[in-house]
Amino acid sequence: MALLLGFVIARSTASPPAAAPAPTAIPSHSHGGATAGDLGGLSLSAAGFTLSPTTTTFAAGATQPFAFRILGPDGKPVTRFVVNHEKLMHLVVARHDLSGFQHLHPEMAPDGTWSIPLALPSPGIWRIYTDFVTFDATGAQAPVTLAVDATVAGDYQPVALPAPARTAEVAGMTVAMEGTPAVNATQPLSLRVLASGTPVTDLQRYLGTYGHLVVLRDGDLGYLHVHPETELVGGAVKFWLSAPSSGRYRLYFEFQRAGQVHRVEFTVVVP
Repeated sequence: MALLLGFVIARSTASPPAAAPAPTAIPSHSHGGATAGDLGGLSLSAAGFTLSPTTTTFAAGATQPFAFRILGPDGKPVTRFVVNHEKLMHLVVARHDLSGFQHLHPEMAPDGTWSIPLALPSPGIWRIYTDFVTFDATGAQAPVTLAVDATVAGDYQPVALPAPARTAEVAGMTVAMEGTPAVNATQPLSLRVLASGTPVTDLQRYLGTYGHLVVLRDGDLGYLHVHPETELVGGAVKFWLSAPSSGRYRLYFEFQRAGQVHRVEFTVVVP
């Protein structure tokens, strides 16, 4: 009886087995824990994960389903992801001449297949990036950017990269860029939205902050991780970034006003 009583007490006081970590939101300024200056999107595989698309061939201007899976180190589809910038998956698309930018958010099926209608408007080679956060073998959060090239047949007419400029126009508004990236040094970069020369004060949050910035390096289309501030700073949208090398970069800045998402683009030369 004493032995039986001891067994019952031990069972009732034992700790329950630990639950598997559930996907949780990451603060927007962390960009999934990536380090400023990190380049992603240069390969199908990184950190043990592999991007596996169903097709990489498109007809110019035709919308077709684009489906893919993220395979883990065990070769099986990953189904657990972490919310980052209010989404589980960010799909970024640009042609190799850095034109035709798109920022999309596909949906995932229970088996780990992501899908979204996608149209690539012109012939050429396009880079498709998947930017996400999942878990590694130890259960730690793992930010990963994988990419694949897609082909659109036809007469490819490359577009020259626009010259560097400090302002860009969209929908009757002007976006002014303040600050200059530097090699291997984290620097602030602010983007200020103006209408008729007056600062806009009614920006709305988009993907958790007041603006979203994607930076691609000319030449290899490396995807530069950028850290945004969660609040406006002096009325401007502020980011922190570090360039991994000198050269030309294309910046794609998205912001929301009156329920409409707008985008402007800048070319920046880092000496």
